Amino acid sequence: MTLDLTQFHDSFFEESFEAIASMEDALLKLNPGAPDPEVINTIFRVAHSIKGGAATFGFNEVASFTHTLETLLDELRGQRMQVTTPMCDLLLRSVDVMREMLRSVQSKQPLDAQKVADLQFDLELMVASKNSAPPAAAVKTVGPAAVQNPTATVAVPVASPSGGLSAGGAWLIAFRPYLQLLARGNDPLRMFGELAQLGELEIVARTDAVPPLGDMDPENCYLSWQLRLVTDAPREAVGQAFDWAEGDCELTIEREPGIAPTAAPAAAASVATAAVATVAVAPGTEAPRSAAAAPKAAEAGKAPSNDATSLRVSTEKIDELMNNVGELVITQSMLSQLASNLHGPMGERLRTGLTQLERSVRELQEAVMRVRMVPISFVFSRFPRMVRDLSQRLGKQIELKMTGGDTELDKTVLEKIGDPLVHLVRNGIDHGIESPEVRLAAGKVPVGTLHLHAYHRGSNITVEVSEDGGGINTAKVLSKAKAKGLVAADAELTESQVNDLIFLPGFSTADQATDVSGRGVGMDVVRRNIEELGGSVEVRSELGKGSRFIINLPLTLAIVDGQTILVDGETYIVPLTTIVESLQLKAGMIQRIVGRGEVCAFRGDYLPVLRLGDFFRSAGRSADAEDNGLVMIMEAEGRRVGICVDELLGQQQVVVKTLETNYQRVEGIAGATILGDGSVALILDVAGLTRRVVDRVAA
Repeated sequence: MTLDLTQFHDSFFEESFEAIASMEDALLKLNPGAPDPEVINTIFRVAHSIKGGAATFGFNEVASFTHTLETLLDELRGQRMQVTTPMCDLLLRSVDVMREMLRSVQSKQPLDAQKVADLQFDLELMVASKNSAPPAAAVKTVGPAAVQNPTATVAVPVASPSGGLSAGGAWLIAFRPYLQLLARGNDPLRMFGELAQLGELEIVARTDAVPPLGDMDPENCYLSWQLRLVTDAPREAVGQAFDWAEGDCELTIEREPGIAPTAAPAAAASVATAAVATVAVAPGTEAPRSAAAAPKAAEAGKAPSNDATSLRVSTEKIDELMNNVGELVITQSMLSQLASNLHGPMGERLRTGLTQLERSVRELQEAVMRVRMVPISFVFSRFPRMVRDLSQRLGKQIELKMTGGDTELDKTVLEKIGDPLVHLVRNGIDHGIESPEVRLAAGKVPVGTLHLHAYHRGSNITVEVSEDGGGINTAKVLSKAKAKGLVAADAELTESQVNDLIFLPGFSTADQATDVSGRGVGMDVVRRNIEELGGSVEVRSELGKGSRFIINLPLTLAIVDGQTILVDGETYIVPLTTIVESLQLKAGMIQRIVGRGEVCAFRGDYLPVLRLGDFFRSAGRSADAEDNGLVMIMEAEGRRVGICVDELLGQQQVVVKTLETNYQRVEGIAGATILGDGSVALILDVAGLTRRVVDRVAA
């Protein structure tokens, strides 16, 4: 029988990367001086699993490195070494190297072997230089003489946690590994060491299957064991010692006859049943499995998880499905427009059917959108490590808070928002939060707080990056902007306009450039990338108290609900979420401010007005448009403007097509769409237009 290992191979990498991410999260929670034992166990299990999987597939360099890492972690588990900050740094570097090694193997690309060797040496050196010598081994190995005898017995009495031998009874354990147990990174002695922590352990090693010396394979295991454990621990606790060997052994755990069993949870199924039922293959010929998955014995009796009924679908297939839904929306719009010109009973029946079609298309679109939605926690997960590393490099104390990680948005938006968030977080750490000494002098606590918060607001997603640092010094920002010639020397700007200066290309308030920030690169990229997503970013700051960067993003970039308008013979689409109100123009409603444009009276206030025909320099402007047209009040980034409109044509769903793909970016335009009659309409970038008009009037 020929086995196709491709599926196991791919599964190993997928599960290993997920496991490494969980290992990194656990390491960031590791508290030097007072570590949580369960956190250490979690880290150890990941290293052990990856080592076993790497050995299974012949990735010897990965297996060797993780074996060294596992040795250090085992010392921590046994409390023979103390967790220190340098050790945490070394373990986090090991996480990076493990990830790089696996990516190198997966892509078949070379890796810096010296970097791996140096780090592995550092791990070995840390183990060798521990303060206290390791205690005597709880389990003794069988001597060479045992090879000449069918069996050999080694009794290892171990004190129970209560100080004496346990009186709860004894467990009889038959443990027969398959040949490839050692090759997969498992160590029977380590398992026996865990059993010895539960009570008095007696071990009988059976050597009858050991071949002559010349026929031995050093990676195979030829021994089997009979064990007797006197303990009051339940079967579940005994079985957990053999978690790592699940699927690689035959195992039975039974109560010694004549001794009443200790009560154990009903859900704790026999480990022997689980092990034997899942592996019905002759020793040495079993199919490889991904060792990155190491379920606990306690979970054996649980119902299957939802993952068993889920499918993994490539993003390319989802994108293709979304494109087809978009074309379906366009076709449905065309049919609806044709049906509007038909009269009589047949026309009415057609319109009724198209109404049902429109409802079904919308439900289909929403269903596909739900498939594309991903929690923003996937982006947030990269920041705990980044904040830790940068704060240590800069000598700052920073607490990272993350809320709203379950907020979902379109995967396309999620993929592109990562880099802007990285810039904002680095900026907050470097420019925003002060050093502990400065904070104490200002009457603050020495630990600064950086907060990432995501939430829904209307049909948009808002992501806030805030910190309680020194805030933006508007006087310093304006002075530097004038010195660089970015604004006129006599310019008088509002606080909001000054804050916006930090988004100008080449602008920086840093007195000295570092590898973190201060080179005038980054904040302009942040705004540009966010605007390319159809979003906006604004900054609010208070000197001495901190800053908030507020990013507003659309839920999706694919389909939007829009209002179709006619201006100077051209058709435009305005996203419905930006429209506040539409008013009939009356004589004297619009007033002109010399040198600053036009304003419109609206509910006791004056709003700046934009004429799209002038902005886009379109021809065909009607002479009486001002008297007979409308003014549409729109809002973006907390600011309102009025746009002169000739006619409102109707509302419809439109499929967004980016201009950058086939042309170039155009100021004031977020994209284009195909209307029901086959013509092309431009979708307005309301945030960009609002910013342009408000700044002009305020100048």
